Amino acid sequence: MTEKSDKKIHPSPEPSGGSFARERWATRIGLVLAMAGNAIGLGNFLRFPVQCAGNGGGAFMVPYIIAFVLLGIPLMWIEWGIGRFGGKYGHGTTPGMFHYLWRHPAAKYLGAIGIAIPFGLVVYYTYIESWTLAYSIFSITGKYFGIQNHQGMVDFLAGYQGKAVNGYFNGIGTAYLFFMITMILNVWILSRGISRGIERLANVAIPMIFVFGFILLIRVFTLGTPDPAYPDRNVWNGLGFIWNPDFRALGNAKVWLAATGQIFFTLSVGFGAIQTYASYLSKRDDVVLSGLATSSANEFAEVILGGSIAIPVTVAFFGLQQTRQIASGGAFDLGFFAMPIIFQKLPFGQFFGAIWFFLLFLAGITSSVSMAQPLVSFLQEEFKLAKKQAAYVVGGLAFFLMQPVIFFLKHGFLDEMDFWIGTFGLVVFALVEVILFIWVFGSRNAWKEICTGADIRIPRIFYPIIKYVTPAYLIILMGVWFWQDGMNVLLMKGVRPENYPYIWFARFVLAGILLLMVALVRIAWQKRHYIQQRIPS
Repeated sequence: MTEKSDKKIHPSPEPSGGSFARERWATRIGLVLAMAGNAIGLGNFLRFPVQCAGNGGGAFMVPYIIAFVLLGIPLMWIEWGIGRFGGKYGHGTTPGMFHYLWRHPAAKYLGAIGIAIPFGLVVYYTYIESWTLAYSIFSITGKYFGIQNHQGMVDFLAGYQGKAVNGYFNGIGTAYLFFMITMILNVWILSRGISRGIERLANVAIPMIFVFGFILLIRVFTLGTPDPAYPDRNVWNGLGFIWNPDFRALGNAKVWLAATGQIFFTLSVGFGAIQTYASYLSKRDDVVLSGLATSSANEFAEVILGGSIAIPVTVAFFGLQQTRQIASGGAFDLGFFAMPIIFQKLPFGQFFGAIWFFLLFLAGITSSVSMAQPLVSFLQEEFKLAKKQAAYVVGGLAFFLMQPVIFFLKHGFLDEMDFWIGTFGLVVFALVEVILFIWVFGSRNAWKEICTGADIRIPRIFYPIIKYVTPAYLIILMGVWFWQDGMNVLLMKGVRPENYPYIWFARFVLAGILLLMVALVRIAWQKRHYIQQRIPS
């Protein structure tokens, strides 16, 4: 590929066919907190400690930090730069942004991926988010208190989800109620717009996350040895379980893939939401320091808080061997099975359980509204819907598509969506945007765009990193994944035959979401072309 000339960095904006007053962030701190809310999610407190503990402990942090420097920070700056660039021309979503980066008819359709991926995430993430709200209430009321073993908690969650019939719940009604409450809250926040909705949520939620996190952290570090009969069961051994390095693990490619995947998850790069948030900046607002501030807040929440609560407290009560077994079962086993048992063993356990799950809920809702905002912005800007109308349309469509996620949960429907969106799709989209911004738009143009208005100077070493290392990293990551697991996933190896129809249905839904976004982009551009033809020369 060859770079474009740098002679013309910003083409003249096309007529939009009507006035549309784009919103702005009310304050810079509100923007940083909203961006942090986009990044800080369930993965910081549930997924990170499990990934770290299961992939070499402290050795996991070596590829994690490398991926953060070579992939996370460059992608963060790239997405902030693309977003602010598109916002200058009235575009808050990647179809319009890509259209100006690459004057080719295909560009806008590649940008449709940047709407489909975050919206697809909303379709299943919101349901998981509702579980955390429910468990916060269950903690206050003590509903799960009295269940003292892992299998009992498994049955409790299965009964709540409607996956099994047992004495804990009478069907799926309770889960559906909390799902509806969560859905309504998301739509209400979106309907209030950027500054009065999302920014105000972030101004409250992010400080609360850190306050609750510190309360839990202090409680964990003052546990000592809960059971004197087991002196090895303590918080310090729990921290050692996470942070003691097993450097032999660095020779395993899966550890590097896991660390890179965690960086994608934790920073929310490759989803298309950062670009939308950044589009509401003015053309000379800083993106360099703001991007670093966002990344730092997220890493603090993940590495310091996320790495110091769930796993250490589980070791303190269950010991190393059982914690390994629990962690190997996944983040849900840790968060929804082990932690509720632990809260029952603590003084004021109902309080600590409530703030743990409400912390998770706040982290979830700040992420879910950010993932819904790209489609809301697209409908506002391209179809001139009012923000309330756009929020209701997005909420209604998401509600409709969430039904199979809820009712086919036990057949792997949610897991299939999570893989194609949360693992495969975001890497593909990240590679697309890097190639367009750095190699098609031009690396010097891209560097100038990122550095414009910067409050700090980016070290020059990041220029070759962004130009060569980041795209090469993504290409190698895709190749290794396909070599190791690609065909197994495509051919559904390990999936029970009775679940095949549901897996195919999940893939059909995902393909339908992408095709719908492509169709909306096509209609929007045809509408724009018609309006331009009617504008007198």
